[in-house]
Amino acid sequence: MLRELTAPSGLAAEVEEGLIKLPRSLPCKLFYDGAGSALFERITTLPEYYLTRLEHQILRERSSEIAETVDENVTLVELGAGTAAKTCTLLSAVAVRQKDVRYVPVDISKASLDEARARVSRQCPTVCVQPAAIDFMEGLEFLREIPGRKLIAYLGSSIGNFDPEARVGFLREIREEAAPGDCLLLGTDLAKDPDVLLPAYNDSRGVTAEFNKNILRHVNLEFSADFDLARFHHVAIWNAEELKIEMYLESTCAQTVNVRALHLVLPLAQGERIHTENSFKFTQPTLSAMFIAAGFLLDRTWTDQKRWYAVHLARV
Repeated sequence: MLRELTAPSGLAAEVEEGLIKLPRSLPCKLFYDGAGSALFERITTLPEYYLTRLEHQILRERSSEIAETVDENVTLVELGAGTAAKTCTLLSAVAVRQKDVRYVPVDISKASLDEARARVSRQCPTVCVQPAAIDFMEGLEFLREIPGRKLIAYLGSSIGNFDPEARVGFLREIREEAAPGDCLLLGTDLAKDPDVLLPAYNDSRGVTAEFNKNILRHVNLEFSADFDLARFHHVAIWNAEELKIEMYLESTCAQTVNVRALHLVLPLAQGERIHTENSFKFTQPTLSAMFIAAGFLLDRTWTDQKRWYAVHLARV
């Protein structure tokens, strides 16, 4: 059995540190409580949010190639699996090549994992699903507990939420906890026109704004805070120099917020922003440098026709 964590042990310290320092910030892991995970699932279906649609397209078209490239007898381990909406395409391709298929979805949200188990059981009934409710940002030692060869998937361009140094460190940790013969399947969003990028993070229906504000609701529940969501405005900007989307919550008025469980009193000025997420976009040079620095050997890359999105297979 994999070790499960009921809550991230360092979360209180992360929240306190982020809210005290200037400019203020909150860890993006707070997005993914039950309500936040449901909102993100809605985001993935929006016309502006091309990332999930293109990644799913690549997996539909290339899953057989991916399965053939990794060969037989692998366990699919998916970090940040969510509800496994895209994963059955890959699992089905793996099942063609091997009799017994094991799938280990890893996520901080137990509600999402319950849905993932139900989805895979319906769509891929022969697959053995072993969910793991783990905050893998706290450590990846659990990968060693999974026997045999592994295909470790980290999709959705979630690697783009890391700053450059941190993402290399995270991938290097995966590399260190993996075993010879293991593979990494990584989804990355590619740099493109801001007119395409920005609507994906500020949709016309306001779902992304609701998702962003939900982080405050989660802080209210977890830390007895009194953030008034109506007093914050969702902001998404494109940082062309660093190739990233930056998301903030902007205070619409001067206000004071109490975070009682952390004994914090936060004075916020009108227009002051709380940073909630970065989403870096990638070029071929940045991708090549990242894999090399992390100690992976890049084997294959698949993209959509417009080269907006890419899925990479790298070997340990």
